[in-house]
Amino acid sequence: MATAAGKPRLAVFKFASCDGCQLTLLDCEEQLLSVADALEIAYFPEATRADLKGRYDLALVEGSITTEHDAQRIHEVRRRSRTLITIGACATAGGIQALRNFANVRAYAAAVYAHPEYVRTLATSTAIADHVTVDFELRGCPVNKQQLLEVISAFLIGRRPVTPPHSVCLECKLSGNVCVMVARGTACLGPVTHAGCGALCPAYERGCYGCYGPMETPNSVSLSRRLRAVGLDEQVLKRIYRTFNAAAPAFREESERHGG
Repeated sequence: MATAAGKPRLAVFKFASCDGCQLTLLDCEEQLLSVADALEIAYFPEATRADLKGRYDLALVEGSITTEHDAQRIHEVRRRSRTLITIGACATAGGIQALRNFANVRAYAAAVYAHPEYVRTLATSTAIADHVTVDFELRGCPVNKQQLLEVISAFLIGRRPVTPPHSVCLECKLSGNVCVMVARGTACLGPVTHAGCGALCPAYERGCYGCYGPMETPNSVSLSRRLRAVGLDEQVLKRIYRTFNAAAPAFREESERHGG
């Protein structure tokens, strides 16, 4: 539903996350003025006190579901939103906090908090799509600014966003980077990771950490075979897939092949 001025209404919601993806939108600087001119910001606590009632045309959701309250709240967000887009690794794959999915969350709470009995949390951290229908997922930790603007622009003109389906390896090739795994034997998740970062880590001779989650149809089994050849044992292989996108199905399944 558009406002009286004819502008679609935008809402930005936060669940369990670090706020980095919301900050990416605020970091758009001069482009943010264009966004504000094209959309009415109805709800965005990171940027404004406005809290307009009613429905939203576009909802951007950051963060994963880690509490019973949030598991209920996301359904209310979905009911009020014509289009719901998840942004970032937490919202699309459970985030770094999904490491709890492989362990005993009560034991973690007892190790961290003086009074863990006051902590009310779920045993798992799950993606928004595990709870409600999501219209589009934008990956990244944090999301890429240009990709975020592409998603918003696509919404405004009624088309599907165009984001790269290929891996970080192609970004390395386009940037002229030397392959750190082939040339130096450095462990790198670039061959199975979704593009979007501009191959930032390989550009500084470091392996990709998989911040953007699995690319489309990743061949993780083949990559693990190559990583063994550069000296990684089963425990390291398990850990290398359990970072920012530990609960993304392709990474989760591959990590479980190396130790459950």
